Amino acid sequence: MAGYFELLLVIATLGTGIVWAIDHFVFLPKRRAVVAGLADTIEQDAKDKVLQESALVENCRGVFPVIGFVLVLRSFFYEPFQIPSGSMMPTLLVGDFILVEKYAYGVKLPVLRNKVIETGAPQRGDSVVFKYPPQPTVDYIKRVIGLPGDTVLYRNKRLYIKRACAADNNVELTPCDKFEEVSIDIVSQGDFIQDSYPLTEAHENLLGVNHQILFNPAFAGRPEYFNQTGARQGEWIVPQGQYFVMGDNRDNSLDSRFWGFVPEQNMVGKAVFIWTSFEFNRSENDWLPTWVPSGIRTDRIGKIG
Repeated sequence: MAGYFELLLVIATLGTGIVWAIDHFVFLPKRRAVVAGLADTIEQDAKDKVLQESALVENCRGVFPVIGFVLVLRSFFYEPFQIPSGSMMPTLLVGDFILVEKYAYGVKLPVLRNKVIETGAPQRGDSVVFKYPPQPTVDYIKRVIGLPGDTVLYRNKRLYIKRACAADNNVELTPCDKFEEVSIDIVSQGDFIQDSYPLTEAHENLLGVNHQILFNPAFAGRPEYFNQTGARQGEWIVPQGQYFVMGDNRDNSLDSRFWGFVPEQNMVGKAVFIWTSFEFNRSENDWLPTWVPSGIRTDRIGKIG
């Protein structure tokens, strides 16, 4: 939906801008010429009526700067997103409304998504919004786990990473020869419940990046992991120009373990701030629809870890 909205915004901006520009640079000078040729005896009201623009042009002139500002803001600076699922719990909850920094990974043209200015690249531990590779019209949010050249291993709910190391010429990347285990410390059990299952919350140190994760100790795991040619089951070698991402809610996330890698060009931006958060706890028997918020979680407003 975000992609369609962006396209409509571009069309609306171009449409209203073209209508206003044609009138301003073509028809307005003609109207002024007509007024200049009128006799001085003609009342000013009549002259003003000749100069008056049509209702269509007037509306376009008023709307153009507003939607143009919105287009520039959400295309090049910040775009709002709503968290629709629990795959990033406990970092992000259903009902969180976040801001995504669009320029974090390069300034890109709206709709076409061609990068015109380099500003940086995704870093390990970033919470990123991206175009879901199997269905690019859908936006996903996950955490960057593996960088280009890394080898990622996920086994028995534990994460291991073999970092990519720069070669002597500092141009090509070659994999290091040692896996590093990503350490976790249990924080609580049962504070989070999903589908009637109590989840374990843990503090994870992702090779220097600290954040919280959830996992279900009663869940054995899924056998349908994405199989990469030349790698073992549950192991993935991240290609150049691509990234391996996972949800913080490890047993309730459809991520790179199941469908593969995220190309750099699919990156939309970095999630940086929760600007509001709504609770949706209404039952089916409530007189209000379940999609109507039942409360505001003001304590969640702030920077995303």
